[in-house]
Amino acid sequence: MKIIHCADLHLDSPMRANLDAAKSKERKLELLDTFQNMVKYAADESVEAILIAGDLFDRKVVSKTAINAFLRQVETHPEITFYYLRGNHDAMSLPIAAGLPDNLKLFSDSWTRYVMNPEGKGNIVLHGVEYNGVNENSIYDSLSLNPRDFNILMLHGQTTEHNMGDRTEYIHVKKLAGRGIDYLALGHVHAFAKEKIDERGTYCFPGCLEGRGFDECGSHGFVLLEISEEQGTYSMTFVPFAKRTLYTVEVDVSNCMRSEEMRERVEQVVTECGFGESSLLKIILTGTVDVNCEKDLDYILHPVKSRFYFAKLYDETRMEVDFRMYAFDESLKGEFIRNVLASDLTDDEKGEVIHYGLMALRGEEIEK
Repeated sequence: MKIIHCADLHLDSPMRANLDAAKSKERKLELLDTFQNMVKYAADESVEAILIAGDLFDRKVVSKTAINAFLRQVETHPEITFYYLRGNHDAMSLPIAAGLPDNLKLFSDSWTRYVMNPEGKGNIVLHGVEYNGVNENSIYDSLSLNPRDFNILMLHGQTTEHNMGDRTEYIHVKKLAGRGIDYLALGHVHAFAKEKIDERGTYCFPGCLEGRGFDECGSHGFVLLEISEEQGTYSMTFVPFAKRTLYTVEVDVSNCMRSEEMRERVEQVVTECGFGESSLLKIILTGTVDVNCEKDLDYILHPVKSRFYFAKLYDETRMEVDFRMYAFDESLKGEFIRNVLASDLTDDEKGEVIHYGLMALRGEEIEK
């Protein structure tokens, strides 16, 4: 039996971070595209079930477009059973009163059990529960599994080893050890991760389908499980599937005195990394440069910006000031630098103030 485990699709996310209005709208639509493409992949590969381990949607109020697009995929693929467990971003946005497709299965705040292969041996069993704010501890005592089954659990939350640094409920993996779990399908952490529960079981975060910001760099996709009904064994494969990938790359521009030199270094590093043109890049200038260096960030970024879907440049260089050069300089520049160096600012702040002060004294345009 083939099963897809995905989570944190965040459909209907506004996608406004970093992007202009046109690209935000496009990326919002691409979230739906990626979900639809995943379902097509499932149909093409004879996948029988898709586990959605929370945060299918991004907000409590979801557009009708996103809801209808999701339901349409469920309705047009009756050969696939969709198991949807709500996460901390989800509300009951689906139009339950109008009736939901028979192949869409939901969960509640107490354990819900589904036999995933009823026409086979009936030994692949899925258990899931949604947190409601008060059942975080009681769910462990109420869990009952048949050790002869192939047991899959689905939860949405963070673990001690893998967390998002928020107030979402913690999943106490140690309390699940020795309970007969084969695979624990989790959601909430936006990067792929897997760990052992005990000798028998493994827990896994598939990560989000699409990275939405530069805190979600790298490969994103879903997990494909292939389970043997006869032997009770399985294999798992992470399938990269995002339409676009976000990357953060640091470029050391130490000792560069001109924008042209920095531009060449940036182009060299980006070219060596081999990023695809559909990528989103965050480029960080690092290293130590002379306080008198000429540095135009727009000029440095310009040739790279046109090669990718999106690129932005951050300047985290440190300014180096040789005090000896200005100790006895009786000019306005020397007086300015001595006053800054004698101030209570940090060394980094002093370098930055001196750098922009010298630009002003030279009559150069300052953009920050």
